[in-house]
Amino acid sequence: MSTVLRGLREALVLLLIAAVVIAAVVGIWVAIDGGGFVHRLGVAFMLVGGLVGMTGDLTLSRIGMLPARSAFGLAPERQDGGGGRVLTGVGIFLFVGVPLIVVGVLLVS
Repeated sequence: MSTVLRGLREALVLLLIAAVVIAAVVGIWVAIDGGGFVHRLGVAFMLVGGLVGMTGDLTLSRIGMLPARSAFGLAPERQDGGGGRVLTGVGIFLFVGVPLIVVGVLLVS
């Protein structure tokens, strides 16, 4: 049970950090260019949610290294949760990427 709580806490921290960074960047964007804050905030949430969902577990970088590893006769990398991370790529997609996308859709509509 403690692993579940640690994973949810990690997702919450990632969501809060993403929301603060997105709001700051959109605030600067609106200050420089003018326009509506809420609509741009929603679009930014959807973009960041998609990026986090696709690249949250470094799968793309592992796929890029497959030809190089096979050329040297090395086995593919295993997915280890190094660095004290609890969430896997699927967890990051479900608990960070999808909520960011949903908040973005709600803000745009």
